[in-house]
Amino acid sequence: MRPLGVAHLTALDLAPEALVREAGRAGFTSVGLRLHPVMPGGQAYPLAAGGQKLGELKAVMAGEGVGVADIEFVSLTPQLLVADCEALLAAGAELGAASLTVSGDDEDGVRLAHNFAALCELANVYGLRVDLEFMRWRPVATLQQALAVLTAAGQGNSAVLVDALHLFRSGGDVAAIAQVHPHYLRAVQLCDAPLQAPAEALIIQEAREGRLLPGQGQLPLVALLDALPADVQLSVETPSSALQGERRLKAARDVTRAWLDQG
Repeated sequence: MRPLGVAHLTALDLAPEALVREAGRAGFTSVGLRLHPVMPGGQAYPLAAGGQKLGELKAVMAGEGVGVADIEFVSLTPQLLVADCEALLAAGAELGAASLTVSGDDEDGVRLAHNFAALCELANVYGLRVDLEFMRWRPVATLQQALAVLTAAGQGNSAVLVDALHLFRSGGDVAAIAQVHPHYLRAVQLCDAPLQAPAEALIIQEAREGRLLPGQGQLPLVALLDALPADVQLSVETPSSALQGERRLKAARDVTRAWLDQG
């Protein structure tokens, strides 16, 4: 049975300890943690390496048998100071995370690749990979644009985070994934949606609160998984206004697991 994790955005209102407890009870083997806000003022749960809160979280993780797959979220803006990310990386390393997720938010491709490379070099000190997530509404909007940044940066600990919704909403397809070197495909976030995208003004809203559980929509998820490496890290990212309360993680795990098992 393939390990299955859950992204923090599925239940971002839960602080890390509560998320780990509910994820463990639901049957997930790992979580992603939003330790840094997507934007100033955004929801996040910062933790300091060596701090009491991080130590308490590790105890909960051990008790529940739940690991941390990834930490997030750094927006690679023109104003980013890579050195400011070191505390975040140190916390992720102490939690045993494999990767840090970032987005490309700089129209200057040369500067973006330089900052991405520098962040990868710093992350490498802490044993972390840096995954670049593309999203239709950001400067790095497509799979091809994300791969171009990775190629320009030339760092061995870099990869693309494949979010199923972002892939198909940005015009990507399974054929494009099949052409990517497996080294760059280490993690995928699963969700479903109607095949037809909503109006442009609703694209962000769909991504943040309108996702469906795998198998409940029309995205070609089976073909997507078949095109990805067999050892790719799987997680569920299904923020939805229709999934609320204590049972949302249980539903996310049970439905996804049933879908995976029948595939």
